[in-house]
Amino acid sequence: MELNEIYEVEKKFDAEIEAVAALAELETIRVKYLGKKGYITDIMSKFREVPADQKKEFGQKVNALKNKIENKIEETKLALEQKAIEAEINSTEMFDYSLPVDTETGSLNPRTIIQKQVVDIFKNMGFVVEDGNEVETDYNNFESVNVPKSHPARDTQDTFWLSNGQLLKTQTSAAQNRILRTYGPVCKVIFPGRVFRNEQLDARHENTFFQLEGVVVGKNITVANLIYFEKAMLKALFKKDIEVRLRPGFFPFTEPSYEMDAKCPFCGGRGCQTCGGSGWIELCPCGMIHPNVLKMAGIDPDEYNGFAFGLGFDRLVMIRTNLDDIRHLNSNNLKVMSQFKTKM
Repeated sequence: MELNEIYEVEKKFDAEIEAVAALAELETIRVKYLGKKGYITDIMSKFREVPADQKKEFGQKVNALKNKIENKIEETKLALEQKAIEAEINSTEMFDYSLPVDTETGSLNPRTIIQKQVVDIFKNMGFVVEDGNEVETDYNNFESVNVPKSHPARDTQDTFWLSNGQLLKTQTSAAQNRILRTYGPVCKVIFPGRVFRNEQLDARHENTFFQLEGVVVGKNITVANLIYFEKAMLKALFKKDIEVRLRPGFFPFTEPSYEMDAKCPFCGGRGCQTCGGSGWIELCPCGMIHPNVLKMAGIDPDEYNGFAFGLGFDRLVMIRTNLDDIRHLNSNNLKVMSQFKTKM
């Protein structure tokens, strides 16, 4: 094997690479020179035939040629790809985006509109807005809000468990411990988010829906403070005073616990389709934060107390729009959704 054979291969490659006009041709050349049966492999197989005093120079020359071929092929590939992009751009018909078009504008999902309205209302009342995680730990979703592993309340929430022991959060309360630890014993925070439950789907139940959780913690907080904030929110949302009532309820993370109902803003309590003829709309689970929840968040319940409340955006949307099937909110059915864009 003589060194001039390396030069001959290099000369041949230089001529062929310059003539390449397409990626398919380039691949053929790559295989021809660098493939298992290519020129470089063939040259290297003859290394043992090279005289001992030429082996070092021979090896250096072959490696240099191999590197040159690899680099030139990659450089040519990039150039051909760029040329193809430019050709496609040049062949594309020009379009003036400033021209008016005769098309109907889109709209936000009514749930998104309601969420923004409610969040803005609470921000105006001095609340901080926080996010929660959609994938949570068992501790945050259950134990930190006073629902230990043996608690029967777990049976009411059909949970999507993950293979790593975590879960898709079943309630926005899953963020409560983290938020109380972050903001300390004096705070006003809301945290909207998407929650998941393994529900059987029907007109009133979805496996993916949206809630808003809120907490107020400080000294000498009372149920009267809870009622004030809820009434202020409803007044701002419905543009008029809304009468509310509290019914006894049970939630592991509050004590005492309540169900807050709002007198139907559409019929004034006389009874209508929206309220099911009762005159009242079940709206907001709430209550005074359980001392155990405060303790687990590092807050002394003997010195501080507070309240927590929850809102379902999907329920508010259905109330505001008279939508009769919650499944529409996740359906992306434009025919259904577009009819609400002027009503929100």
